[in-house]
Amino acid sequence: MSTAGGAAISTEQLKARYIGTGHADISKYEWATNQHRDTLSSHIGHYDQLSYYAVAQNESIGRVRMQMLEKMFRPCGPQPKKDNNIGA
Repeated sequence: MSTAGGAAISTEQLKARYIGTGHADISKYEWATNQHRDTLSSHIGHYDQLSYYAVAQNESIGRVRMQMLEKMFRPCGPQPKKDNNIGA
């Protein structure tokens, strides 16, 4: 990947710029949470897409927006407990 000027961007710079790209130690839960939040924020940000979902659900646009905002709080449910005894 490169910038508008043509200079190459390293993966470390990309990961520092965009939180959702993750890192080597990201868990499956964190990655899935980032993906769900990015998707929901895209749906909320694009009015035509939001109105499509509202018509499909037979709800008002404001109600669908609010439901999606509430889903962004914990899109994948509670975080699983970490097992410290792995490999012991």
